[in-house]
Amino acid sequence: MTQRRLWGKVLAGVTVAVVLISSEPVAAHSPKEPVVIGHRGASAHRPEHTLLSYEAAIAMGADYIEPDLVSTKDHVLVARHENEISGTTDVAARPEFAGRRTTKTIDGRPVTGWFTEDFTLAELKTLRAKERIPDLRPDNTAFDGLAEIPTFEEVVQLAQRHRVGVYPETKHPTYFDSVGLSLEEPLLEILGRYRVRKAFIQSFETANLREMRSKTRLPLIQLITFGGKPYDWTASGDPRTYDDMVKPQGLREVAAYANGVGVDTRRILPVGADGRLLPPTTLVKDAHRARLDVHIWTIRNENSQLPLDHRLGNPASPVYARATGDVMGFLARLVSLGIDGAFCDDPAMGRAVISGRG
Repeated sequence: MTQRRLWGKVLAGVTVAVVLISSEPVAAHSPKEPVVIGHRGASAHRPEHTLLSYEAAIAMGADYIEPDLVSTKDHVLVARHENEISGTTDVAARPEFAGRRTTKTIDGRPVTGWFTEDFTLAELKTLRAKERIPDLRPDNTAFDGLAEIPTFEEVVQLAQRHRVGVYPETKHPTYFDSVGLSLEEPLLEILGRYRVRKAFIQSFETANLREMRSKTRLPLIQLITFGGKPYDWTASGDPRTYDDMVKPQGLREVAAYANGVGVDTRRILPVGADGRLLPPTTLVKDAHRARLDVHIWTIRNENSQLPLDHRLGNPASPVYARATGDVMGFLARLVSLGIDGAFCDDPAMGRAVISGRG
């Protein structure tokens, strides 16, 4: 396929979200084909949250690229999966920063390492990214040391050059509020300054989504894990959990401030004790009744990341765990249940399924 034809595929059927200030949510649910979200870029092929990864995701046909956002000491948003960066950068090998290693409590858990909020942007830009899970993705280590930590602004600029959407996640918003580095204001400022019209904003917490509802009409997505609860509920003593959130009443409450839910695939296709899939839940139908989109995470290629039903190859092989399984069949199964989008580590696989070639 030529590059021109590829871009045509990527841009076909795009739903435009308008940046306006209003207290009324914009309906996100659409009967069009599900969107492909490049999870941390194309993290199956490049170290996550780098411009290399986002560029690959765009070339593979992603409709949206996803930066997880944390803050620097000087309050600049950068793309990292966590604010602790020893696993995704070379910071541990940099003697000039050895004294920055510390232990902090993040969302109620002690975490030891190096944290973005202890570095200025200029200092972070001297670091280089590396593959987070080299045992599972050894080929990605060929790109170690080549890429900087990108700012959110750089990710937005890249997306606009290629006319794809952005799907930012606010990481640990309660924690960043507690240290005076709120994520929401700079996030909305950048989206507004660049007149971004194709975006979703996501969070595992609820309070910051409610706060942003009155400040933007871009679609908001409530993330929901397989277990546990939003940290802001833990901090406030709210006894409810994500299990309550996926009940019909809980979904109606989410619909008061969000346009969709982003859920662990097991919320839709549970996995039994033997590792095989169980019958689907009613979550997709229940969410659609509440006028909520359903985006799923995360579609990963490796056998070790797939249910037993969709693993391929010889289990005795030393590379079986990282070999590519029937990821297309697994995603096709989820698409058949009516999902509206999928976070994919390999956007090309997602594009093939959703375009009807899987």
